[in-house]
Amino acid sequence: MSDNNLANTYMKQAIKLAKKGVGLTDPNPCVGALVVKNNKIIGQGAHLKSGCEHAEVIAIKEAGEEARDADLFITLEPCAHQGKTPPCTDLILRAGIKCVYIAIEDPNPLVLGKGIKVLKKHNIKVVVGFFEKEVREINRGFFFRMNYSRPFIYSKIAASIDGKTSLKNGDSKWITSESSRKDVQNFRAKSSAIMTGVGTINNDNPSLTVRSRSPLMQPKRIILDSHLSINQKAKILNQENVYIFFGDDPNNQLPGLKKSRANFIQLDLIDNQVNIHSLIKHLNKLEINNLLVEAGPKLNGALLELSLIDELIIYSAPIILGGNARPMFNSPELKKMDAKINFLLSDTRVFGSDTRTIFRAVRDDLD
Repeated sequence: MSDNNLANTYMKQAIKLAKKGVGLTDPNPCVGALVVKNNKIIGQGAHLKSGCEHAEVIAIKEAGEEARDADLFITLEPCAHQGKTPPCTDLILRAGIKCVYIAIEDPNPLVLGKGIKVLKKHNIKVVVGFFEKEVREINRGFFFRMNYSRPFIYSKIAASIDGKTSLKNGDSKWITSESSRKDVQNFRAKSSAIMTGVGTINNDNPSLTVRSRSPLMQPKRIILDSHLSINQKAKILNQENVYIFFGDDPNNQLPGLKKSRANFIQLDLIDNQVNIHSLIKHLNKLEINNLLVEAGPKLNGALLELSLIDELIIYSAPIILGGNARPMFNSPELKKMDAKINFLLSDTRVFGSDTRTIFRAVRDDLD
């Protein structure tokens, strides 16, 4: 096997390790690392939680003294700055690593190119560029937030084959099958946060949790409630990591609501609704990489109109709800076909009696 083939083989194994961190490392990226000497893996690691040791640190510590003159394979450029943990480049230098193979540079401005520069300055050979597309996809939200200062936003919609998401009275239990609802849990588990509108909270009283996780390991929950009309008995108010964004409080609900565990953040209003652009800025401050939207036609329509839906995940059930049922989106009527919003088909799968279709928005920033 050639040196290039060996390097690719080891990097593929590092990528497998990186995937272990999906949904667990926020706001950090998922990273995997291997220490290899004489064509033998002597250390391996994966970053699994923000604030804990990085993948390369775990791998080097596992290799111990044998790490001297070994090669390090890592899916993302090592950091050279002091954050919640010390610079990883310091340990790489102390360990005596001979060559570092890096899948892709870290887009974080605190890191970008700096880790590579430090290693080269100390005469460590650095090779960059392996399976970049795959590593980007694992860390899609992280790369997107670093480049565009906002989360990658994907909306999950359960609909009938005539494109309706609930009856006129708001009843939507259940449009899709149990198999589809189980699959939604996988998307929740990969998300930094789950966002919905107050209408969904008051109608369905959801928890918006990942059922397989403890209360302390849940994604953040984001609720848009322009006029603070949330039911004070809503289950979600008694959970951790819940953020309610509101514009005004005409019924003086806030004093009572502040007794709950939720965080309340007031934003400006535009057209009597929470300013979505102000919301996005706050979500970036909260370091949210991947934002899953589980909402009704009003919020989905607002996001769509602002080109803030990057991916659509639509579960279509073989039922018809009729003309008065609620649509997927409340959005302005288009006057010309040139104004249509384009998406590309990304994936289609069957879950029970339903079809799950994923569409990626067609925009320059999503190439």
